[in-house]
Amino acid sequence: MNALLLDGSLATDGTGERVRAALTGQLQARGWDVEHIVLRERKIGDCAGDYLCWVRTPGVCKTDDDNRVIAAAIIASDLMVYLTPVTFGGYSSALKRMVDHQIQNISPFFTTIEGETHHQKRYEKYPDFLAVGWTDTPDPQAEAVFRHLAQRNGINFRVETRVSAVIPATQSDEDMLTSAQDWLNELQNGRSSARVELPASSVKGNGASEIRRALLLVGSPRREKSTSNSLGGHLFERLSARSIQTETIYVHTALRSAEGTPALMDAVDAADLVALAFPLYVDSLPAPVIEALERIAAHRESPQTRSQLFTAIANCGFPEALHNTTALAICETFARQARFEWAGSLSLGGGEAVNGQPLAHAGGRTIRMRKSLEMAAEALAQGQSIPAAAQDLMGKPIVPHWMYRMGGKRRWNKQAKHYGAGRLLKQRPYSATAPR
Repeated sequence: MNALLLDGSLATDGTGERVRAALTGQLQARGWDVEHIVLRERKIGDCAGDYLCWVRTPGVCKTDDDNRVIAAAIIASDLMVYLTPVTFGGYSSALKRMVDHQIQNISPFFTTIEGETHHQKRYEKYPDFLAVGWTDTPDPQAEAVFRHLAQRNGINFRVETRVSAVIPATQSDEDMLTSAQDWLNELQNGRSSARVELPASSVKGNGASEIRRALLLVGSPRREKSTSNSLGGHLFERLSARSIQTETIYVHTALRSAEGTPALMDAVDAADLVALAFPLYVDSLPAPVIEALERIAAHRESPQTRSQLFTAIANCGFPEALHNTTALAICETFARQARFEWAGSLSLGGGEAVNGQPLAHAGGRTIRMRKSLEMAAEALAQGQSIPAAAQDLMGKPIVPHWMYRMGGKRRWNKQAKHYGAGRLLKQRPYSATAPR
């Protein structure tokens, strides 16, 4: 039996090493072979979100770095373990950068699980899944979000047995050893962790903030050509029409230049309202967006002297907007921990229907989106939270779910045929029998 431990801890955080040691000892005592991968020491690029691992080189990421080695190791393992500090209720950016590349191990084609749209399997067998997070201080909301994220990952990665746990970073070595024994016993007995519901959202925007400057952070690698930019841009057009000064920063660009990060922090400090628009990546935010939030939170460690609002707009490639719920709960947890006032969020399913077009040019299918964003702009301009009516409008399906799934099948086949990979869509490059 093979166990793969994927460590997403920081170099300054010794908890990951302690958890890894406890798990390794217990696994080896039970006869397991154990492989450790410390992710901060590996070369893993950002996922481009171009789906070429589905349609041009099916099952293999176009980026030839350690992500391919890890993807192969995951399929070869019987147990996959995530180790990470709980980061706003989610994974660290180091772990998430690896997770984002795991879509190469699933199929682009859709199936239905418990009434929701998900992706089909690429491989017959996937490893069991253990997610272990740790916190410096107790935070029940963040812990619940973490467990919910692991639960959603377990569904989308089609694992049979899933266990998630959150421990205090101060836990003694003896208690950590006991915890490791308990986790492995649950996995051995095929007992997945109990289902977790997300905590209720608690919006703060109540009109107390004067909104004069607004900052839009676009979290898509497609930048100006993204659905995230279309949605956030339309919202900011409506804010600008209300005499609010607006600025847009593309997160992927800002993080990769020497002057970009300081400029980002200055823009955050100057804004009365910060809005984040992003695509869903594996039930959460893209790794570079998490990295940006980590930096912003560290920058804001000292108490703030004035009230600032934070809101988020998420879009996903599934027809149901509910897939964005976990990611938006992470945004809310970030807002609270980074001392913003949470002003609520908007969630769109089937975001590819926009495909980076300005909403005003995208036809009748965006009418509800535009109305939702107009309602959101009116509230946010007054320092208020996004109204439930705007959330409901944005969350309505663009097309019936069955039609979306059928159209998706045609779309993936067409794109693969374009790249000459039409007969390779279901290949399993990391299976034991696949040619090397």
